[in-house]
Amino acid sequence: MPVITCIDDLKKIHERRAPRMFFDYCESGSWTEQTFRENVTDYDKIRLRQRVAVDMTGRSQKTQIIGTDATMPVALSPVGMTGMQHADGEILAARAAGKFGVPYTLSTMSICSIEDVAENTEKPFWFQLYTMKDMDYTKRLIERAKAANCSALVITLDLQILGQRHKDLKNGLSAPPELTPKSIANLATKWAWGLEMLQTKRRHFGNIVGHAKGVTDTSSLSSWTTEQFDPTLDWGKVAKLMEMWGGKVILKGILDVEDAKRAAELEPDAIVVSNHGGRQLDGALSSIRMLRPIVDAVGHKTDVHIDSGIRSGQDVLKALAMGAKAAHIGRAYIYGLGAMGEAGVKTALEVIQKELDISMALCGRQTIDQIDPSITLIPEDFEGRWHTT
Repeated sequence: MPVITCIDDLKKIHERRAPRMFFDYCESGSWTEQTFRENVTDYDKIRLRQRVAVDMTGRSQKTQIIGTDATMPVALSPVGMTGMQHADGEILAARAAGKFGVPYTLSTMSICSIEDVAENTEKPFWFQLYTMKDMDYTKRLIERAKAANCSALVITLDLQILGQRHKDLKNGLSAPPELTPKSIANLATKWAWGLEMLQTKRRHFGNIVGHAKGVTDTSSLSSWTTEQFDPTLDWGKVAKLMEMWGGKVILKGILDVEDAKRAAELEPDAIVVSNHGGRQLDGALSSIRMLRPIVDAVGHKTDVHIDSGIRSGQDVLKALAMGAKAAHIGRAYIYGLGAMGEAGVKTALEVIQKELDISMALCGRQTIDQIDPSITLIPEDFEGRWHTT
């Protein structure tokens, strides 16, 4: 077992172990990848205030996320094709999250189906919904999530139209991977990944194949997904989806104050400040730059969470200090999953919790509810003097 000291250690192992097309799917953004990069680098602009001579015994990162106890204010984000990073990936990630005591979110575009994950885990998980043109399919998807005892519905708002990711096109991304001379050459070097994939039956999009009308194999799936994301999604449809679900709802993909105000009017349990990990609108501001203005606008009406760019416990601490109630991690746990399966996800969570714990202590804070803006030093122009006209 290698010594893992940070998330980047897991990333390096993940890159060595997973096929190139799936590592690149995780580690990429749209177009020039400006927003993808700045999601990470903008955290570096925020400084923490060191405090001393404070009793640091009895520290705890325990909190509640949308009313449910959590070991720390971190949730696992929905990530498509997680089961291609490691065999049965969604099941393994959900197990690790459940044992650790943080929420796991299953993507609509998962390899393991809702039913698979529910049957092979003990703790309830959240389900992330992409809205499709086929409303019959969407309704059945919501009913399946209810039947699986999913504890919250996460409605993604920022993927009505798919942003272009150059690496995915060049790699010929597909699940399972299409066998071409290029992919075969790469897969031949990933024998451990291949042996694990041979031992599982889960190699297609489990929530779609056999469930969506006319989708019975990989070829029909490709054309269906290209056509199905619903570009007509509006706030009225979001309200109907929330009513259809009837339980706890998180609205994900908010990056604008005006959109945050509209979302808050629907009274969700939380919203997630997010730019889809830099995978949609390239040139958009980073999530952390937009967090404080959105918290100021709607934080008194709904919980505000954040994702995109979080790679450490210090990033989590900075986000909490700027008003987030929870931080959602995606790539950070995918690196762990791709590196070492369930044990890797557990390791990623342990790394983040340890960094959060020590950083809290050195900032003079013992508990999550003591974290406030005074522990950070933020450049005066951090949110920027941007003009819309």
